Amino acid sequence: MTQFLSLLLNGISLGTMYALIALGFVIIFKASEVVSFTHGSLLLLGAYSIVRFADLWGFWAGTLAGVVLTGLVALVIERLVINPLRGAPVISLAIVTIGVDIILLTDLTRRIGSDILNVPHPWGGQVFRIGSVGISLNRALAILVAAVLITAFFLAFKYSSWGVAMRASAEDGEAAALMGIRQGRVSMVAWVVAGALAAVAALFLVGAPTPGVSPAVYTVALGAFPAAILGGLDSTGGALVGGLLIGITESLAAGYQGQLLFLGRGFSAVIPYIVMLVVLLVRPSGLFGTKELTRV
Repeated sequence: MTQFLSLLLNGISLGTMYALIALGFVIIFKASEVVSFTHGSLLLLGAYSIVRFADLWGFWAGTLAGVVLTGLVALVIERLVINPLRGAPVISLAIVTIGVDIILLTDLTRRIGSDILNVPHPWGGQVFRIGSVGISLNRALAILVAAVLITAFFLAFKYSSWGVAMRASAEDGEAAALMGIRQGRVSMVAWVVAGALAAVAALFLVGAPTPGVSPAVYTVALGAFPAAILGGLDSTGGALVGGLLIGITESLAAGYQGQLLFLGRGFSAVIPYIVMLVVLLVRPSGLFGTKELTRV
């Protein structure tokens, strides 16, 4: 039971980080109807920039600078690449984001090289215990910070003018434009928020028990993408549920891999996609996605 509870806590922690990244996928899609594949490189950029800035200015100032830089890079991508192509086919925009992702990933991989860069977290490798169940303090803080950010996002999404504008644009972009909503501004803010959320997730992903920053951080976004699809690519609430579901399932699969050897080694690496496929076979629009009705 202790092992199960420990794996469950770690799964919730991993799931909240997946949820932060998946929220980025969702809000970009809702704001600009783009399936963004740049999130892997933005995640790695956030981790790398936090390390470099922390070396110069200390952990807290470096973290803030890394989050801001990642948000600004996402803004540049939206302004220089996505905005000029507004109205292009969805598949074309998706391919463009893949190209941008490859460019950023290649440059960051070159800069990091074969090293593993350590983020100087003030809490280090300390362990947080609830009775006999232990979890790294880094993962416990990840749950707390993610809960605060997700709550703040949902409040802003529901009550702020930007949130209202995004919901109106997602519902009917043409009508929203006629009502004076500047869709370019909505898209711009969405990309900045998505980039900043990715950087915050990266801050905790590269802490204990993870050894540090390496190009492998990029692959975490590949696990968050099924979370966004699973919950429904146009559902912010679905991103949270999908992230938690994927995180818990992946943690349990990794913890009980000895009992799952008949499925092959490394089964936990593919479990997000298996869960996604199973759900999509039952609900093609995702758990909370909007079903599109077409008159024939």
